[in-house]
Amino acid sequence: MAPRKTDFPPIRACIFDMDGLLINSEDIITQSINLLLEKYSRPAITRTIRAQLMGIPDSTNGDVFHNWAKLPIPREQFARESSEQMHKLFPNCEPLPGAVKLLSNLSRARSASLGDPIELALASTTKSNSYELKITRPETKQLLDTFQPDKRILGDDPRVPKGRGKPAPDMYLIALQALNTTAGPDAKPILPSECLVFEDSIIGVEAGRRAGMRVIWVPHPDLAIEYQDREDTVLAGRTGLVEIGDTWQLGEIGDDWAERISSLEQFDYEKYGIDVPL
Repeated sequence: MAPRKTDFPPIRACIFDMDGLLINSEDIITQSINLLLEKYSRPAITRTIRAQLMGIPDSTNGDVFHNWAKLPIPREQFARESSEQMHKLFPNCEPLPGAVKLLSNLSRARSASLGDPIELALASTTKSNSYELKITRPETKQLLDTFQPDKRILGDDPRVPKGRGKPAPDMYLIALQALNTTAGPDAKPILPSECLVFEDSIIGVEAGRRAGMRVIWVPHPDLAIEYQDREDTVLAGRTGLVEIGDTWQLGEIGDDWAERISSLEQFDYEKYGIDVPL
């Protein structure tokens, strides 16, 4: 186990995932899948299978799901139908508990020790067309409009190299680059260690850790239950759900670079040196 670290630099930027963290899109995905499973007289998705699929690329999780579901149709047909069903329901996405207040607070917060504003960015694997559907509700659009357009890194962003989505660190490093690019000419560049990543998925935590950033893991209750005996491994980014090499980028068990909270409502601003004006 790694020695506990107590001399972290002040947090200057917060970078957020979106699906299942800020908005309830993961529950809507499950709803969409269950509607199709019912159509083909199959049982609803289980907690264990759901935990295996959350945040995992389709190229990795497709076989796992299809083998479990024993569907009477080809995998490609189910993928097409499930995508169509999700697109019907994505306009129902709404903010998750604590998301509105947290982003509102952070948008006016400052580093307690440096006095600098806390910079904000989004790093989500969702693609642009799905993103637009997910922000249909006014309250959801208002929430995501907290992030300036050039500081929203989406899954089809040309700045993300092909095949380098999460758990690779690229999306978070590109988000940091976007923050530094728009800073004033005299601004001191923000370092990865001065960034705090908010994630709900296991591969998202790994991406943040690989980027050299601190991480807040806010898992869906189903995911938390399935990984309750491996929480330290998740926080270190060492579950190995998707093998990409570069193990030197991973964290160490118990190194205090990451923590789990059950809701965004539980975020401790003071712990991370963030001052929110009254």
